[in-house]
Amino acid sequence: MRMRQSLAELEQAFVEETHLDRTRRASLRRAAKRRSRQRAYDRRERSGAVRFIVLTLTLIMTAVLVTVVMFKTLYVVMG
Repeated sequence: MRMRQSLAELEQAFVEETHLDRTRRASLRRAAKRRSRQRAYDRRERSGAVRFIVLTLTLIMTAVLVTVVMFKTLYVVMG
């Protein structure tokens, strides 16, 4: 009788441990997916900010270049 009871207890402990292990693995998997999504989001944000800065600088440089060329041309035409 004692042997059956301890086997039943061992079996129950094994089932509980298996359930906890599966739950832990699922939790770790969800956490890994969440971290992966966050890294992808951060990469997109960073590249978007860099593109915006490059676009802004390009527009400013274009405006400055056009202004300088326009005034030089005006100086040559009027001079």
